[in-house]
Amino acid sequence: MTQHPGSRFGFLLAVLGAVGFSFKAILIKLAYPYGVDAITLLALRMGMALPFFVALGWADRRRREPVPLSGRDIALMLGLGFAGYYLSSYLDFLGLQYISAALERLILFAYPTLVVVLSAIFLGKPITLRAIGCIALCYAGIALAVTHDLQAGVGRSVWVGGALVFASAFSYALYLMGNGQAVGRLGAARVTAWASTAACVLCLIHFAATRPLGLLIQPAPVMFLAVAMALFSTVLPVWMISEAIRRLGAGPVSLIGTLGPVITIFLGWMILAEPIGLFQLLGGALVVAGVVLVGKKG
Repeated sequence: MTQHPGSRFGFLLAVLGAVGFSFKAILIKLAYPYGVDAITLLALRMGMALPFFVALGWADRRRREPVPLSGRDIALMLGLGFAGYYLSSYLDFLGLQYISAALERLILFAYPTLVVVLSAIFLGKPITLRAIGCIALCYAGIALAVTHDLQAGVGRSVWVGGALVFASAFSYALYLMGNGQAVGRLGAARVTAWASTAACVLCLIHFAATRPLGLLIQPAPVMFLAVAMALFSTVLPVWMISEAIRRLGAGPVSLIGTLGPVITIFLGWMILAEPIGLFQLLGGALVVAGVVLVGKKG
């Protein structure tokens, strides 16, 4: 059967979106040797992305008559921006100061298992035996990947960085739970645009409150990496994944997204010279398998 051109384009967008998000950790690791700290780098990334998210919000407003925002809607989008794009990103940036890009992506990729657990706690959704097995599979994979990094002799840094990135995954899982509540009423593009805008503003406020404004002037390589992070690992992947979901549906795009950890492991080896070991490869396979299975219905 001939595949529809729109489906092929949707598949391409989903793959490119996964590559873009996976490349973020590589760009961050490339910037740190220049002496830039996590909040300054995050402020540069989000400050450069801010105009694009505002434009996305206004474009969505012009395309259709939006549902008026209530005070509760505004508070919800502020909360989503705080948890999903500000706090989660900040903890992730901090964690990458301590651990490899490959381990960061594997830990962060466990967020669907956290959504299952949090949905059981806060929404009363039961956890099936199958889900428990999938979650166990996923965390067995993370344990193997952590073992790989511990054997590399980085000790305490693995635990500190791993804990920060796990907290980032937890924050992102909270965002996804709230996002599901908002998207049905307000639309995906609108929620993404304004929650992201709120997060960008929060990042800039955090920077302004804790750092001198002169730190925004960084060496040319850092500025280049920040631009790449804002465009190719933030704005474009957000649009690509949203458009891919529109063309293919959430299920296929989620499956394509499982390429993320594999891409990051490969890029970390190719660009950052991060070693690839058997435990890391086995751990990555278990994490991907656990996430794929926990996301399947039936």
